[in-house]
Amino acid sequence: MSKKIILTAAAPAPIGPYSQAVLAGNTLYVSGQIPIDPATGNLVVGSIEDEAQQVMRNLEAILKEAGLGFENVVKTSIFLKDMNNFGKVNEVYGQFFTGDYPARETVEVARLPKDVNVEISVIALKD
Repeated sequence: MSKKIILTAAAPAPIGPYSQAVLAGNTLYVSGQIPIDPATGNLVVGSIEDEAQQVMRNLEAILKEAGLGFENVVKTSIFLKDMNNFGKVNEVYGQFFTGDYPARETVEVARLPKDVNVEISVIALKD
């Protein structure tokens, strides 16, 4: 099975020893994305909706670099600092999918990198 590292300047550079994404065969594994603006390297602060939008745009950029889109996503994992934000994050998340939604779990966690409020990772399949 072939393995290819996916890296784009249109998404934040990794903040540790990991890749933005790895394409293994026909499966793309995208590392968890947090609300960092890749243009500035700064965290997006403000509303949870603003943070979720940036996370989804980061995921979109990585998917695009691999030649994929949200329609190829089969699994997502959402990590929230506060489950009370579930509805707001879910609303933003839903704007990026048009149907045939992926499998998903959403969990509340004690802490996320850089003390952000949301992190999302995805797995996608190449046709």
